[in-house]
Amino acid sequence: MLLYLRMTYYERNLPHWHPRGRAIFITWRLAGTLPRVLLAKLRSSSEPASRKFALADRVLVCAVCGPCWLAQAEIAQAVQGCMLKGALELRYFEMKAYVVMPNHVHMLIEPGVPLERITRGIKGTSAHLANCILGRVRVPFWQDESFDHWVRKPAEGEKICRYIENNPVKAGLVQTPCEWPWSSAAPLSSTGIPACAISITPRD
Repeated sequence: MLLYLRMTYYERNLPHWHPRGRAIFITWRLAGTLPRVLLAKLRSSSEPASRKFALADRVLVCAVCGPCWLAQAEIAQAVQGCMLKGALELRYFEMKAYVVMPNHVHMLIEPGVPLERITRGIKGTSAHLANCILGRVRVPFWQDESFDHWVRKPAEGEKICRYIENNPVKAGLVQTPCEWPWSSAAPLSSTGIPACAISITPRD
């Protein structure tokens, strides 16, 4: 069990509170994947952050705006590999659940190092690999801002796990979560690492 008692706070476009020792739900997306009109609406809205996230995620799942580079198997595998390396090799966090969607990523983790270090490492390395595959130079791959939410109760963590792994089904990409290869729900990851080796929270 990773024991941290303090809470970390940092702010860019949104406030981020990180109670140490709690699981955190993180989402980030490809650059340019939300319409400017929607972004302006979200910034000016007084709605709770959870409702803003739900609206943005519905748009991302529909993939109606911007690139879908993560739909390319080689790029999805590169992103997945960076995530699993952080969990299994570097031991920066315990992976509870994850999914790589065509234009965004969800993870539920228990951090062992500052969250900013985790996201910077995954996003920086995967962006470099993906841009090399795409032949792009000095252009943003990921959107800078990420959404994160710390888990208050075990039941909430279970709900988030199901939400993450069901994302490809919700998007109409597969019929069952285990059919999507870039997910903790898959029997084997594309790297050949059994899902049970990623500290996945048991589910019914």
